[in-house]
Amino acid sequence: MEELLKGLDPAIQLLIFMASLSFLPLAFVCLTSFLRYAIVFSILKQAMGTQQVPPSMIIIGLAIMLTLYTMAPVFSKMFEAGYAPYKQSGSIVLAVKEGSEPLKRFMMKQTRQEDLIFFVDLMRKQRPESPDDITIFEVAPAYMIGELKTAFQIGFIIFIPFIVIDLVVANVLLALGMMMLSPTIISLPFKILIFIAVDGWSLIVTGLVKSFN
Repeated sequence: MEELLKGLDPAIQLLIFMASLSFLPLAFVCLTSFLRYAIVFSILKQAMGTQQVPPSMIIIGLAIMLTLYTMAPVFSKMFEAGYAPYKQSGSIVLAVKEGSEPLKRFMMKQTRQEDLIFFVDLMRKQRPESPDDITIFEVAPAYMIGELKTAFQIGFIIFIPFIVIDLVVANVLLALGMMMLSPTIISLPFKILIFIAVDGWSLIVTGLVKSFN
């Protein structure tokens, strides 16, 4: 497939490249650190029980900004790795292939070995001799599964303190005989107060950024 694309006219290569740009939003969401940020922030919002606060647009915007910060070195390496082959040969296919290598290495650092082995075995009969022989199409699904697991593990840890607060408030209301009063109405201000007191946003953002190898 790669040899076939290399043999195409440069104009046809350019058309194929322009068409493939439509997949960039999907790649940004699924193949970068955005996946972990978005899931953890969504779980945090559910744990706090603040309904529409902060708005989903703010959550997505924060995830995008942190993704750009985390992925900036990778994006820089991708440009450098892809620009040199394109300048020498004029082949867009070669530029894309070489430019995707830094992204592949980033994903492999975050991917669990068992997940990667599973997808590699599905796509080929013999295991590759070195990591360089593994394609980005084999790394991508393994990376996504690993990120989902990591994000839910972090979300579970974040959820625990808020559940404890809900349980304490519910038991206090039960002891006072206020069974008709919803515990979430009383616990919400306490959860917000404690979250602000411990500087929760800073702690979570700092921990997430440092969680990437």
